[in-house]
This record gives sequence, C-alpha cells and structure tokens, in this order.
Amino acid sequence: MDNRDIADVFAAIADLLAVQNESAFKIRAYRTAAETISTYPDELRDIVARGGDLRDISGIGEAIAKKTNELLSTGRLEFFERLKSSSPPGVLDLMEVPGIGPRTAAKLAGELGIASVEQLEAALQRGPLPGLGEARSRTLLKAVSEFRQRTSPQHGIAPG
Repeated sequence: MDNRDIADVFAAIADLLAVQNESAFKIRAYRTAAETISTYPDELRDIVARGGDLRDISGIGEAIAKKTNELLSTGRLEFFERLKSSSPPGVLDLMEVPGIGPRTAAKLAGELGIASVEQLEAALQRGPLPGLGEARSRTLLKAVSEFRQRTSPQHGIAPG
C-alpha cells in the first residue's frame, strides 16, 4: 500500500463516521490523517520498514499509527471493515458524486434503499426523491450524469 491508498482508507473512514453521526473531533482526526498522509513526501511503508515511528509525523497519533501499521502489514483494516458493514450499503459510492455528502448519502442509502450511483440515477429519472425536493433532485440528476460521464470506461477511468 502506498500513501494514497492509506489516505483513501482514512478519508472513507471519516465519511462513514460522519454518516453515523460520530463526534466531529473523531471525524476531523481521520480527515487530518488522510490529508497529511496523502501529501507526505516519504512513503509510510518505507518509514515503518526502517523502524521509524509514524507518531513522529504531525497529525498522526497512536490510534492512526496502529491502524496504518495494520493496513501496511495485512492490506486491510478491521475497523474499516466493521464501519462499512454497519453502514447502509452503497453509502461510500454515493458520496463520490459531487454534491452528495454524508447526510444525503445516509438518507439515500438508509432511508430510500439506494445502494449505487446507477440506482440513484434511475430513481432521479423517475422524478423528485422524497425529502429532497424537485430542485435538489434535478441538481443531483445533473451531478450524477456528469459523474457517470467522467468515470465511464470510455474516458479511461473506472468507477468506484
């Protein structure tokens, strides 16, 4: 795993914590870690391989360092897997669409049972979604359409 992969996991954790209405402090800690790691000049795997302490990096405390070591040694993070399984299916995928944050994604996935960008697009094409209103639904449909165009295989970027 490189720094980008690790940062992506921590950013997803922050999003899932926001969906679950966790404390702002906890969410901010994971977002800060993701930002720090994504821009850090040295690969964390190299620092760990040399016996370095990740806690020496500003923005990485003991909990994040332990989770990073788990990611580096196993390629997965049990905490992240538990968070994903306790969240509505598809919530992370929905948040990839510009304009869909944790609250909207939780509403779409949890309350309306929409588990993918494709399902969201189909639901929006049928009309305004309950609780979102006509204008917000139109805005989301446009965002979904632009997102799907940008991530379509013909553009060389795979979705997800």
